[in-house]
Amino acid sequence: MEVDLSGFNIDAPRWDQCTFLGRVKHFFNITDPRTVFVSEQELDWAKSVVEKSRMGLMPPGTQVEQLLYAKKLYDSAFHPDTGEKMNVIGRMSFQVPGGMIITGFMLQFYRTMPAVVFWQWVNQSFNALVNYTNRNAVSPTSVRQMALSYFIATSTAVATAVGMNLWTKRAPPLVGRWVPFAAVAAANCVNIPMMRQQELIQGICVKDRNQNELGHSRRAAAVGITQVVISRITMAAPGMILLPVVMERLERLHLMKKLKVLHAPLQVLLCGCFLLFMVPVACGLFPQECELPVSYLEPELQNTIKAKYGEQVLFAYFNKGL
Repeated sequence: MEVDLSGFNIDAPRWDQCTFLGRVKHFFNITDPRTVFVSEQELDWAKSVVEKSRMGLMPPGTQVEQLLYAKKLYDSAFHPDTGEKMNVIGRMSFQVPGGMIITGFMLQFYRTMPAVVFWQWVNQSFNALVNYTNRNAVSPTSVRQMALSYFIATSTAVATAVGMNLWTKRAPPLVGRWVPFAAVAAANCVNIPMMRQQELIQGICVKDRNQNELGHSRRAAAVGITQVVISRITMAAPGMILLPVVMERLERLHLMKKLKVLHAPLQVLLCGCFLLFMVPVACGLFPQECELPVSYLEPELQNTIKAKYGEQVLFAYFNKGL
C-alpha cells in the first residue's frame, strides 16, 4: 500500500525540541557513530533524497522510513548552512570514536611533561577541526582568527595542565588524574569564543517566530556561545572526573598490576561508553533554536523592532550552533 507523503515535512523535528528528552533523542540520532562508516555513495543518495523531498519530487513507492534514514545521514554529514559535506573527523558523529581515543590517552599519560604537552596539543587540534567544521557559515571566520584561536586554546590547555601538574605533585594521585579535565575545561572557555568572535563583534542573526529577520544581536551571540561552552565541558566532565576514580581503584587489583598494558585500552573503551551517552545529552542541554525576550536585546535593536512591528514581537529566535 502506497503511503501519502504530500504532508510530510522532512525538515520538521522528529521529536519535540522544546523538551530535554526530545532534544536528547534528536542528537542520539544524528551523532550516531555508526554513520561515520557509511559510504560516500550512500551519503550522496541521502542528500539527493532530502533535496527531492523538499521540492516534493519523491518517486512513487518511497517509504517514510527511507526518508527518515536519509535525513539522519544528511544531518550527520552535511553542514546545515551550506549543505556541503563535512570532513569525517570534524563531524559530531565522530565525537565518540575520536574523543574516546584522545581522552583515554590524556587520562592515561598524565604523569610526564612531554606526554601532557603532546596529548593536550592533539586534543586542541581535534577541537579546532570540530569547531571549524561546525562553524556558523553566516558569520565566517578568517584563517587568521582560526589560527589565533588554535594557538591561544592550545597554549591555555598546555599551560593549565603543566602548571597544575607541578602544583599537584605532592597531592594524592587522584588529584593529578583530574588535571587533564581542568585543562580541557579551560581551553574550551577560550577556544569556542575565539573561534566565534565574529558573532560577538558583529552579532548573530535573530528572527521572529515566522523566521523573518529582525537584525543582528551581540547579546544573543554571547548567550549562544556560553551555552555551547557549557555543553562542551559537560560532554567531557563525567568521563574525565569519574573515570580517574574508577581507574584508581582498578589499578590496585593484582590482575591489573600484572597487566599494565591493558590500562590504556581499558580507559579508551570506558571513555567511549561515557561519550556514547554524554555527546547527545550535552548537545541537548539547550535548545538548538534559542529564544530571547526582545527586551534583552541591544536597545538600538529593540527600537528598530518596535518601529517596524510595534509591540507584536516579544521574542527573538536564533540558532546557537554546536
